[in-house]
Order: sequence, then structure tokens, then C-alpha cells
Amino acid sequence: MHRLPEPEIHAYPAHSAYVPAYPLPPRIGGGIMSGISRDAGESRVAWPSSARTTTAAWADLGDRVGGASTGASWALRYRRRLFAADVSIISASVVLASIVEAFRGGIDETASGFAAAHPPTLFITLGYPVGIGLLWLLCLAFHRTRDLSVVGTGAAEYKRVTNATILTFVLIALVISITGHESMRAYFFVALPGGTLGLIGSRFALRRWLMRQRKLGNYLSRAIVVGSRADVRYVIDRIDEKPGALYDVVGAVVDDEDPSGISIGSRVVPIVAGLDDVSRAVWKMSVESVIVAGDPRHGTDYVRDLGWSLEGRATELVIASRMANIAGPRIHFRPVEGLPLMHVELPQFDGPKHMMKRATDVALSGLGILLTLPLMAVIALVVRADDGGPVLFRQTRVGRDGQRFTMLKFRTMVVDAEARLAELEARSEGAGLLFKMKQDPRVTRAGRVLRKYSLDELPQLFNIFFGTMSIVGPRPPLPREVEGYADHVHRRLYIKPGLTGMWQVNGRSDLSWEESVRLDLYYVENWSMTVDLVLMWRTIKVILRPEGAY
Repeated sequence: MHRLPEPEIHAYPAHSAYVPAYPLPPRIGGGIMSGISRDAGESRVAWPSSARTTTAAWADLGDRVGGASTGASWALRYRRRLFAADVSIISASVVLASIVEAFRGGIDETASGFAAAHPPTLFITLGYPVGIGLLWLLCLAFHRTRDLSVVGTGAAEYKRVTNATILTFVLIALVISITGHESMRAYFFVALPGGTLGLIGSRFALRRWLMRQRKLGNYLSRAIVVGSRADVRYVIDRIDEKPGALYDVVGAVVDDEDPSGISIGSRVVPIVAGLDDVSRAVWKMSVESVIVAGDPRHGTDYVRDLGWSLEGRATELVIASRMANIAGPRIHFRPVEGLPLMHVELPQFDGPKHMMKRATDVALSGLGILLTLPLMAVIALVVRADDGGPVLFRQTRVGRDGQRFTMLKFRTMVVDAEARLAELEARSEGAGLLFKMKQDPRVTRAGRVLRKYSLDELPQLFNIFFGTMSIVGPRPPLPREVEGYADHVHRRLYIKPGLTGMWQVNGRSDLSWEESVRLDLYYVENWSMTVDLVLMWRTIKVILRPEGAY
């Protein structure tokens, strides 16, 4: 193992191979923007000069972390794909609108004003689709729909695409009202809806492709994480726990003098620089993202100085927060007297948003009952024929505000399943308060099929329609589970339990008790109609490809 020499305070020497992108102000003393005065009492972290400032040491560092990446960055390549998709869809939309207009045909005999004085010519007819297409692309660029901060994750990308499209056609509507050219209306009524759906659909398809590529280790941003050792370990662990995350962490920078790497699972993340050498490590290792974890003990201006040192490089600066389990839409930044204050919206458990949720529940459950009645009739006959027992299983569950209700399901177990529960609890494969067995001997033959595809839960549509449950919500708990809740877990009961939820699309019965609680509490605190729609869609995919259902 390469042993670093004893640390010593040093000035940052010039590196023979480093040529800045543009002239930089002088840096005295080697630190990041160290020409700026610092408080006299502020401590500086020592870093071994001979190990981190020689060409040989930097070459060794490049070898250990994989060296510099070659070719265009993943962001540039992905933006090219987005741009090509945008151009193709916009072109198809305006061409389709042109064809519709051609079939609608003819010159408007009632035209007046500008339109009468300037009837459509071949130049104008051909210029419409070209001009509208270019305007559309400009609006997409103006709204930064291909910005790295929004592509590939969250709803912001779709929102920006929609806003850009709306702006495009507001401008078209203004042109129509000013010129009176009726021939532009086809673009408004054909290209607008078709193009919007096409753009959002292409972003969704490319996002799925991007996630598959990231799971294979492609299209990741090379990143280093800066901060205290504990904060750096926390951030890297959260990034590594989910395959296909945005970042490939290739190194760490910590605010202590220990040169040993950070062990994360089966790998060790190397310490690649001291706090004053981050910009040099970024250049040497072709790093695309610098993640600041927590607040490094290196002065209140450290992040500002770090940002200055990264100017002129194709590198993003990211601030990681330990404020976990709070959705992005609830977080807002508001500067007050120069302080960048972070405001967190408190969750609301009643009001118009919940009224909309209830209206959605009634409409969708009513429609679901009508559509699935024939299927439910067939299932009832199968359950009855299997062992002659009752069709429905009724069980007391705990709903909103601790109110008990009777939950309906198609019976999937033998008639005396509850009586046999005690003897099986010792063999439970669950954790905490959950009881679950992959090969529960009480499940009937028909029940295994119904559980696999969640068909046993169809009668819960009646629970939803009559108001004791919601389509999306936390898992409905048993009274004995609620009796064992810790105080904070009772927050699961602040909203109605759901037919599906985050637990359903993230492992179902394979989840541990702790993970089930974490997901339910996250939903309770952060739910929205958009989140509900996403979870409904993901539930359909989970049912079609069942895993963790038993």
C-alpha cells in the first residue's frame, strides 16, 4: 500500500501541466482563493505536500481512481439525444399541421386587414412551419429544458417542456390575432397537443433509457465528495445504495489529516486531496461534479471560495443536505439580509388538496368497480369452488385518525387462518411488527394466484368509494400493529390508508418493517396529486411484473 509521508504545511506550487481556461487572479499560499483574507484564528488543514503536489503523485492518483475520462461528457451526449428528439418531434408536429391545413385548404374569403392585404403565398406557406419550429426550439432553450439539473429525474423537466410549449403557442396566438391569417390555426390546434405529448413522451422514453444505461455504469457524472469524514461517508453511502444514481464517486476530500480512504460496503473511496487542493483534483481527474457534504470545518466562506476556484471548468458544484425525507417541492430558498435561508413547508392534512384527492378517489374507484365487476364475479366463483368457504375476507384495520374500519378482500387463505396464526408467528420472515411468510401454508391454491397479481384487493375499491380508504396511501395496519407503534409511527394515521402506495411499488412484502415505516411516513409528509399519479402508474407495472407478493 502506498504510504503517505508525514503532513507538512506547504504553499500550493505551480503545476507544469495546468493551464487555466482564462487568466485567474493570483493565489497566494496554495489555498482555494487563498489571496482572500481569513480570520486570524481560523485553522487550516495540513496536507502532505510531497504526496499531493508532485507530478508522480498526481499520476499515481489518476491510476488509482481510473484516470481521466475521454471523449464528450455524458451530459453533452445526452443533450444531443434530447435535441435530436426535440427537432424530430417538433418537425413532425408542424408538418402534420401543414398537411391538415393543406386539406382544409383555400384562402379565407372573409379575411380582412393584414390578412387580406397579404394573402398566403408559397413563401409564407413554407415559412410557417419553419418559423414555428424554430420558435418552439428557442422557447425550449429559453426554459433550459436540457439543463443538467433537471434532465433525467423529477417532474421539473416535464414542467419546463410544457411551459416552453405554452409560451410558443401564446406567441402564435398573438400572431394570429394581429395578422388574421386563419391558416395558422391548424398549428395551434394540431401541433400544440400533438407536439406536447410527443415531447413529454420522448423525454420519458429517453429517461428510461438513461436509467438503464446508468445501471450498467454509463452516463454517470464523475464526482468527488467534500466535507467531514462522517458527512462524506453518509453522502456516498446514500448515492451507492441505489443502482443507477447520477454520480460515480471517484474520490473524497475530508477535513482531517487521516489519509486513509473511506470504506463504503465492499469498496474503499480514496482521499484524493486536501480541502485546499480540490480544484487541482477536479482538473487532474476530469471530475464533473463536486459535492459538498455538510459544512467543512474550514471557514464560513469555503463554499464560496470553492465555487470561485471551479469557475471556467465544466464542473457543477452541489450542496448535499442531511435534510432527508423531505420532498423537493416543500423546500424553498429565500435570501434575508444576505442569509440564504431554507424554508420547509409544513405538511397539511386537510384543505382543498385533500378534497381533490377525495374526489379523485370517488371517480376512479367508481369507474374501477364498474369495469371490474365481471372479473370480480369470476373470482368469487373460483374462490367458492376452491374450498367451499366464504368469498370475502373481512378484517378490522385502523384508518385515518385511528378510526377502525372493516377492510374487504377476496379470501386467499383457509377458513381457520386466524386461528393458526399464533403457531406460525415464530416462523415469520418479516421484521418488527410485520408477519409474513413466503410459503405460508394457509394460502389456498386460488389465493396464490390472486395474491401474485393483487387481484384479492379488488373489493377494496368499495372501501375507497365509501371513504374509509384512498387509492394511494400508507399500508392499512392491524390494530395489534398500531398498539406497538412508536410515537412517530402514529403519523401514518394522519391520512387514509391506501390500496397502493410507496410500499407497494418498492418491494411489497419483501420490505423490512423499518423500510415500510420510512416509505409510509415519507408519503404522509410529501404526497401530492402528481405523486399519486406516478404511484398509480408504477403500481400497474408492478402488478404486471409481480415481485415480493406472497
